[in-house]
Amino acid sequence: MNMSKPTAVENLSTTPIRTIELSKKVDLINLIPDLPADQVFSWVRNNQGIVAWGINTKENFSGTERFSRAHKWWKEFVDNCSIRDEVLTSSSGAIAFVSFSYLAESSSVVVVPEVVVGQNSDKTWLTVIGDIDIEKIQAAIYAPKEVAKAPVNLTWTKGSISIDEWQKGVEKAVTRINNKELDKVVLARDLNAQADEVIDPRYVLTNLSNSYPECWSFAVDGLIGATPELLIRRSGDAVLSRVLAGTIRRDETANDSELAITLLKSGKDLEEHEFAVTSVATSLALHCTDMKVPSTPRVLRLSNVAHLATDISGTLVDSAPALVLAGSLHPTAAICGTPTGRAKSLIKELEQMDRNRYTGPVGWINAKGDGELGIALRCAEIIENKARLFAGCGIVSESTPIDELAESDAKFAAMKDALTN
Repeated sequence: MNMSKPTAVENLSTTPIRTIELSKKVDLINLIPDLPADQVFSWVRNNQGIVAWGINTKENFSGTERFSRAHKWWKEFVDNCSIRDEVLTSSSGAIAFVSFSYLAESSSVVVVPEVVVGQNSDKTWLTVIGDIDIEKIQAAIYAPKEVAKAPVNLTWTKGSISIDEWQKGVEKAVTRINNKELDKVVLARDLNAQADEVIDPRYVLTNLSNSYPECWSFAVDGLIGATPELLIRRSGDAVLSRVLAGTIRRDETANDSELAITLLKSGKDLEEHEFAVTSVATSLALHCTDMKVPSTPRVLRLSNVAHLATDISGTLVDSAPALVLAGSLHPTAAICGTPTGRAKSLIKELEQMDRNRYTGPVGWINAKGDGELGIALRCAEIIENKARLFAGCGIVSESTPIDELAESDAKFAAMKDALTN
């Protein structure tokens, strides 16, 4: 008698996952059907990446172990899948979208979608997860979609604290820094919007993708935005992190060359950037060797602001998956401050709000432990007809309340414009 254990394919509880190649290029964002914001998923840059919709399964995590427990849950899910991948790219086959909280006590989420469409410079593909007719989905991919609608009668209200209170918080933070209590702290603001009807996430994503093609336009469980900052990319043993810190608003009074010179000569911005680079490089050094950390930053130009940017790369020497690497890096000095413990305490005292998943890692992971996770910046939580927008600024010794307010307003512009076009 054959007493061998059944294979994954023979296991009746196995989740089938199938990926096939598509014959034509697509506009990824325009493929998304009309669904609530919490059922729409995106990680797209320059029309490359993945979009998805529907929910096969999801799980929430909190606490200091949320990254490792999320990885364990995802590994167990993958182990119970039957995967047929005819494309074999990093973002085909088994895929989950993730969005982690800034603080351990807030809720993080891992979502396995039902339908995923991906595209890179070479291929376009379709993945279905679960008992779904892939031929039926494939036939509908190229069919015309209903046009996304703009929010109706959008009205704005103040956030958790007033502008005056927030500026006073900046003043207090600068005083603490000048008293040598800490080196840097990041203070965030929020802003609320409400429409008469449910906000269409496709409208927001389309505007973000068109206005910020160089950013990753993301959507995970109702958190929608466009981030220029890549917390971690793991592809086999190759690891990359893009650090952004130091910002200047772009306007018609100065050209790009003048803005770049201003940023690269700004002691305040260079100091803020150095703290962020050191934070990431120190954390990655625990997992990587052959690290490359440029000695000077470059200038990354977006449509509304310019940032100091540094790409840090290395070779992974252990088997740490993307989620564990993200947990090691979070929170970086770019979104918290330094030293981390003191910055966290000051944020709790001065912000007077819950960031939820703003400034947390967001992106996707695959079955091999690879993935891309950015930092949730320039984003909003969208629930039915309401949107809560976020923006933050790095405060150092030379910061002034009026300048930081202007910087936060410039960062709000990305989502405000995406909602109002």
